[in-house]
Amino acid sequence: MTEPDTKAPRPPRSYRLNDSPVQARPLEAALYLVATPIGNLGDITLRALEVLAGADVLACEDTRVTRVLLDRYGIATRPYAYHEHNAAEVGPKLIEALAAGKSVALVSDAGTPLVSDPGYRLAQLAIEAGLKVVPLPGPSAPLAALVGSGLPNDAFLFAGFLPTKDKARRDVLTAWAETPATLIFFESPHRIGATLAAACDVLGGERPACVCRELTKTFEEFRRGTLAELSAFYDDDRQVKGEIVLVIGPPAAPAAPAAEDVDALLMMLAATLPAPKAAAEAARQTGLARKDLYQRLLELKSDR
Repeated sequence: MTEPDTKAPRPPRSYRLNDSPVQARPLEAALYLVATPIGNLGDITLRALEVLAGADVLACEDTRVTRVLLDRYGIATRPYAYHEHNAAEVGPKLIEALAAGKSVALVSDAGTPLVSDPGYRLAQLAIEAGLKVVPLPGPSAPLAALVGSGLPNDAFLFAGFLPTKDKARRDVLTAWAETPATLIFFESPHRIGATLAAACDVLGGERPACVCRELTKTFEEFRRGTLAELSAFYDDDRQVKGEIVLVIGPPAAPAAPAAEDVDALLMMLAATLPAPKAAAEAARQTGLARKDLYQRLLELKSDR
């Protein structure tokens, strides 16, 4: 069955926690975007369990994958498939259920829905129809990889999967090369060697990176190093298994100009410009603060 039957008898709204049944409350009509474990089933949140048990309709990428999670926690809700191949057919049915006052929960095979999966279109349809959308935060492979990598996390950019063709892959890496943020990509174990080789060429071998493999699973691994070191490790002869997130550190900040060079630039500019404009132009050229440069220029002039 590919379409949700909203008239079918509703199974018990309950889930199992520590071998004890817990009654789940009925939910208000809304599209619930439920984050699910990316490997370790113990990472599910209590709120996610209540929504999975309490929702009138549960949509997922693969019913077999979701059934494993539901069975683990004793949830009788029947999952219905919603994926890229049937989204055009099933999506409107889910919107109809929402409009009729039903609660609909959406999960991906693992992690947070809408991140590199077809749930994005369903959320769009719900928003366009004026229906309520409720995100349930939880497991996320990009965030787990970022915090486990040890790379800067004050600014980061998640770019999904890189292209499979070498030229297209290099074009994308070139486009992001100077972005002042840590870059996060999903990658296949069969392409990680080629991707690291391309990243090493485009971004520079000295750039720090981390290959995060099998996150939260038994053989979880964080392999850290420069792109050159990682590229050498994941050569064409190495067999790699498991799901991979590649995290690449931001480009190195340009070195600050030497103090004597800044003084020389200020005096050269001040020979033809008023002090405020000279400081502003020096700030543009050096990236230093205009206020500090103006004060330094006044000091240089007073010493003459």
